[in-house]
Amino acid sequence: MIAGMLSPAIAAASTSPIGWALAIAAAIAYAIPALAARRLQEPSARLGLRAAWALHLAAIAWSLIGDMPHFGFAPALSVTAWLVLTVYVVEQQLYPQLRSRWPLSAMGCIAVLLAGVFPGSPLHVNASPWLPLHLALGIASYGLFAAAVVHAALMTRAERQMRQDGSHDGGLPLLALERLTFRFVTAGFILLSATLLAGWWFGEALYGKAWVWNHKSVFSLMAWLTFAILLVGRKRFGWRGQRAVNMLYVGATLLLLAYVGSRFVLEVILKH
Repeated sequence: MIAGMLSPAIAAASTSPIGWALAIAAAIAYAIPALAARRLQEPSARLGLRAAWALHLAAIAWSLIGDMPHFGFAPALSVTAWLVLTVYVVEQQLYPQLRSRWPLSAMGCIAVLLAGVFPGSPLHVNASPWLPLHLALGIASYGLFAAAVVHAALMTRAERQMRQDGSHDGGLPLLALERLTFRFVTAGFILLSATLLAGWWFGEALYGKAWVWNHKSVFSLMAWLTFAILLVGRKRFGWRGQRAVNMLYVGATLLLLAYVGSRFVLEVILKH
């Protein structure tokens, strides 16, 4: 069944040969530090991940400004993965003890290949000039919330290790992880609010109506409300630990369903 669903999508995919070459090169570069994480020395592993990061950026740039610009659910995931890896590369300069290379490399490898298989819909030159701003704000908020989810997962792992043996190996201190997590949540919430305001303010130019009530807008508003409750609860009632992390996961899932989920249904299931 899965193969039957993928075959038409792959056949209809219009990723150019250059785009595929960049995507495969990036996937291979990601696979090396992911598969050989324990064999590579630290400088070699960092160099490999940065090379993969640069190739991933080239693949994204080609998909957006190449001879056949496309965008959809898989490119959105690809850009989100690249933004998370950007955060990781920067943070490693500030916190060398931060270690999550293997899962992030695997995530980058899967995301860049997925964007090659499902390149999305063509970006029309006659689209609204506000559309790039709307997409940029939305994808940036996706990236920040994804970074928050990664840090929350590291925080949960650190907390579990501390409960088991009283220590946690080689990562950031628990309080530092918690601060970083909610800084990303706060920044993501600001950008998500700006995205929703832009969609409402420029809705007529973007969609022909002031506001379109569809699955994307409903899930986006639900995610915004979830993150708003989380931030208010943390500020006023001191929510922290697994309770706050679970609410972050709920909000991130709702946000994922908003654009990526709706576009997946249109592109893969309904084939529009």
